[in-house]
Amino acid sequence: MYTVEFLPAGMQVQVEEGTTLLEAAQKIGLHINASCGGSGVCGKCRVAVEHGEIQGGMSEKFSPEELRSGIRQACTATVHGDVRVRVVVTSSLGRGGLTTTVPRRHRATARFFDIEELREAGIFKPPVEKFFLELPRPSPVDNMADAGRVVTGMNHQYNERHLMVTLPALRKLRRVLREDDFRVTVTVARPVSSGGRTFIVDVQPGNWVNRNFALAVDIGTTTVYGQLVDLHHGKVLAEAGDYNGQISYGEDVISRIIYSEKDDGLETMRRAVAKTINGIIDRILSQAAVKAEEITSITLAGNTVMTHLFLGLEPNNIRRSPYVPVSALFPPIRSTDLELHLPAHSVALVYPAISSWVGGDIVAGVMGSGMYRTEKLTLYIDIGTNAEIVIGSREWLVCTACSAGPAFEGGGISCGMRAAAGAITDCSIHPETWEPMNTTLERKPPIGICGSGLLNIIAVFFERGVIDQRGKYRRDSDCERIREGRSGYEFVLAWQEESGAEHDIVLTEVDIENFMRAKGAIFAGVKTLLQEVGLGVADLEQVVLAGAFGSFIDIDSAMTVGLLPEIDVDKVVYVGNGSLMGCRMSALSNHIRRDVVEVVRKMTSFELSEVPSFKDEYVAALFLPHTDLSLFPSSIAARNGFGQDLQHEG
Repeated sequence: MYTVEFLPAGMQVQVEEGTTLLEAAQKIGLHINASCGGSGVCGKCRVAVEHGEIQGGMSEKFSPEELRSGIRQACTATVHGDVRVRVVVTSSLGRGGLTTTVPRRHRATARFFDIEELREAGIFKPPVEKFFLELPRPSPVDNMADAGRVVTGMNHQYNERHLMVTLPALRKLRRVLREDDFRVTVTVARPVSSGGRTFIVDVQPGNWVNRNFALAVDIGTTTVYGQLVDLHHGKVLAEAGDYNGQISYGEDVISRIIYSEKDDGLETMRRAVAKTINGIIDRILSQAAVKAEEITSITLAGNTVMTHLFLGLEPNNIRRSPYVPVSALFPPIRSTDLELHLPAHSVALVYPAISSWVGGDIVAGVMGSGMYRTEKLTLYIDIGTNAEIVIGSREWLVCTACSAGPAFEGGGISCGMRAAAGAITDCSIHPETWEPMNTTLERKPPIGICGSGLLNIIAVFFERGVIDQRGKYRRDSDCERIREGRSGYEFVLAWQEESGAEHDIVLTEVDIENFMRAKGAIFAGVKTLLQEVGLGVADLEQVVLAGAFGSFIDIDSAMTVGLLPEIDVDKVVYVGNGSLMGCRMSALSNHIRRDVVEVVRKMTSFELSEVPSFKDEYVAALFLPHTDLSLFPSSIAARNGFGQDLQHEG
């Protein structure tokens, strides 16, 4: 056995000879960015070997200088002695981008959940409620069983019918009733269907009606967010987020499905996300000074793959035609059966999916955004590694998903990163010299480019003529920042000495191609789905943008490059984490849980690979902004106007 020490974390682990550095890091829960799931093709899992003997780890993505300095890729570097390595800053996880809020610049057009809407509609009735009972003591003339006494009391005092007491509640009932002279708090869990059974899941001595709490959790591919909700007042008491522990096994859902097919792979993935959720639960309960025993429900939503991995369901056929999940509907589950740090009486409610690629997170987003109740023809879009698209109104809903790749989250980009301190989020360039002025998160020296930054940079480059419609740099330019690199032409956004990284921060033509494929897939998905229902862009009355990338997206930039269709910006609404909002709503209203069932029945899913016109639309969208310039008149007019301004200046 050999010792591997990881800096700057100062963590050590004992491993056998031949273990890769990535496997060693995974063993102790240390994240190293392995976008490709450890297949050795992305070059993102950079580590600097400071001492010891390793073999392999070379990559053509590293310069000769980097290789001489000890830079290796962790997924193919194997241990053959005691080793000390330093995780390169862009390979680790920064925390700056963990947020569920809509940025300030979009607040005016954001939609936020309001508990008063539920009160006014008369549907503020959580699926798990507490009731206080003062029951008569048993006597020779009233020797009814304890359980019958509680059920009768609920019938008489609250008109609650069709009650059944669970075994855990029965086991503690005798003692609890007599602990406070038959003054008891009863916790009931309601069914989704109006004719179903209501279960008494817990009993407590005394009056604890005001201490009823729920958790809402969004299980994202990249990040997991949780909120603690007071079910008595409807307020959010605390929230926290963390990166999904599965990231170390692959950044996209396909990589994780492949890993789950290995021996013990599925259990490893299940434990990883459960550990992440438990960490969030522990943090928010500590923040709010709430005990785990006071949590009566947890509502969770994730895409279909994330839901399967969390529940320990085999996702193998989700990635294989005809793309069949194990299940799209999930029953109420005891939280303890999911190994969550919650009591036995706490019930886990998991949002249903529509198909293999349109999951519960999108259903929750449709609920949270309110598009299922509006008369307006609405486009709902959640942009991430997969882009989920829903079009419709209260009358009908159609949906689809398209694989955008990881570009919008910084993946697959030579200097890409998540939205953390030092990430370039915006850029402007001098109209004559093309000297860039970068904006970074937390005003730190630039260390990479995040998804929103990538969008804004490419939009500026296209507007200013730095790149053409094909995404190629001007070959006739004398700008020193445009140069030929290892993978073709690139633009230096920040020289090494002015950055916070160990190399120049560049945007390559390959990066731009990856972005154009991602934006092309999304635009083609929107256009194809509209065509399938006989509509066009002009028919849209509202556009809802959701998700982390969607919340920070600049509409003008998105239309400039052809990511989104040209629309009136006044039609755009930002909802932030729509999935989390939908989970919170369901935790507060059993009526909304019933609406979820109706929405799932109403949604028609299209598989784009089976729609003949999608491929043609996709190919047409692989230009800036599109091959059909008539679709983007404002974007082209702005670019042409800028060119005329330059001519006047000249």
